[in-house]
Amino acid sequence: MTATFASPPRSLRLMPWGAGFVRRLLLRHVVAVAFVVALIAVVLAPIVSLIVIALGGDAAIWRHLAAYVLPSALAQTIGLLLGVAVITTIAGVGTAWLVTAYRFPLRDTLAWLLPLPLAIPTYIVAYIYADLLDAAGPVQSGLRAAFGWRTPHDYWFPEIRSLGGAIFVMGFVLYPYVYFSARAMFQMQSASLTEVARTLGATPWRLARHVALPLARPALAVGLSLALMETLNDIGASEYLGVRTLTISIYTTWLNRGDLPAAAQIACVMLIVVMALIALERYGRGNRRFFVSERQPRLVVPMTLARGAGWAASAACALPVIIGFVIPAGFLLHEVLRRGLLVGFDPDLLRHTVSTITLSAAATVIAIALGLGVAVCVRLVRRPFMAALLTLAGIGYAVPGTVLALGLLSPLVAVDDAINTGARMLGLAGPGLIVAGSGAALVIAYVVRFLTISTGSMQAGLGRVSTHIDDAARTLGARSQELVRRVHMPLLRPALGGAALLVFVDCLKELPATLMLRPLNVETLPTYIYQFATRGSFEEGALAALLIVAVGVLPIIKMVRYADLDIGGARRRSSSAA
Repeated sequence: MTATFASPPRSLRLMPWGAGFVRRLLLRHVVAVAFVVALIAVVLAPIVSLIVIALGGDAAIWRHLAAYVLPSALAQTIGLLLGVAVITTIAGVGTAWLVTAYRFPLRDTLAWLLPLPLAIPTYIVAYIYADLLDAAGPVQSGLRAAFGWRTPHDYWFPEIRSLGGAIFVMGFVLYPYVYFSARAMFQMQSASLTEVARTLGATPWRLARHVALPLARPALAVGLSLALMETLNDIGASEYLGVRTLTISIYTTWLNRGDLPAAAQIACVMLIVVMALIALERYGRGNRRFFVSERQPRLVVPMTLARGAGWAASAACALPVIIGFVIPAGFLLHEVLRRGLLVGFDPDLLRHTVSTITLSAAATVIAIALGLGVAVCVRLVRRPFMAALLTLAGIGYAVPGTVLALGLLSPLVAVDDAINTGARMLGLAGPGLIVAGSGAALVIAYVVRFLTISTGSMQAGLGRVSTHIDDAARTLGARSQELVRRVHMPLLRPALGGAALLVFVDCLKELPATLMLRPLNVETLPTYIYQFATRGSFEEGALAALLIVAVGVLPIIKMVRYADLDIGGARRRSSSAA
């Protein structure tokens, strides 16, 4: 006779923990969900405000925009997005496949150099290439001297101040977004798939086209969407190169013409473009997930190319680096030395640098704290709806800086009105615009826009920490605060450092939101450079641009090193398993 034992009721199974533990657990869940929902409300407030402002505009203005402004701006924007998508895909995927699948001269060095164009803002690269390739620039002047041409009418040269010029500049600056995601996926693909394909006679081209690229499609969709979001956010490069995008139309309509409702209506059209990009990214991913086998986790081993093919691969990988980083960085360094900007140091530049670092650092601290809080809350409340809330919390990154600044205006003014009303009720004088008219507005905009970088990094870091560690700590009596402080924080130190660097540099480079929300008489490094560019003397701001580049290189190197350490660990596990 076999004895059977029924499992105890759920209430009895919880008894060893005590009713107090259950109440504390439920309270923590409620607080965690409330925290995430409150943060989402702050993130969505600009979008809701933007829609309200747009609906309050005159219908006649909308008809004018639809007839004369939107068709041209929309066509230029779509053309820019398509062109940038082509260049970033070819440069990003091609170089990632070469450095992953093959060995050739300078391969390891180029694998580190390829992401560096991401450290230079697109508007700085646009200013540089406009100077280099314009009719009066050194390139065309050299061609005229070499071939005896007297005027630009004697020959044909591509016009840099055009849609094609903007595509060229942005494509070779933003391709690292695709390179990062593509290389990560190519490195983690199983060697078994490529070996089977080669056994069946697949050439390298067919192997890349029919095996590697389909498996990397989800990551490619993410990288391409990030590059296109940055393209939409750009204002300096597009304006300087004469491309009138939706972003430029919003900026000129609001600040130059003083028509806030019309700018909000254009911004709503831009939000439709953003949602279309998000939908394309989701379609590109197609809910596909691919995993390396746990039983035979062998990764692809690079093949050595023949001498001629190897140097051709080196040249192909070096070209994007030269265009996107070496030439711009060399130009800035040359102008700084030639003009004696280090000797004749502009005293205002020090003040602007301090303002930039202060605002960026404040936004970074807040964004990292909020990102850590969101990641911990999602880990505490392991429910499917928390993933949806996390997506909403990170939607600010998809909103271009001009649109975000426009949408934040009304909520910030409403906060100031509430503060002034409260002060008057207490018999005090109203302090005025203490949020909308100060650096706090910029900090809020930076946090809303770059919060998703922080939350994504914190989630990835916590994903490496087994939940069994949390359970063991709670069994030993650790409360949530102790668990975060004594367990999560030490283990998250690399992710915290990497996220802080990325957020700081993105805040440092941000131009559209800064232009539209900065307080009076306050300049940051991007707006300082922008002022010189609008006056046609960008070279005078070369030192400020070089400062941004120098600061931006550090987190890019950290990202490459962090990714290489992950892949190196995976390869070591692969070798030991084999």
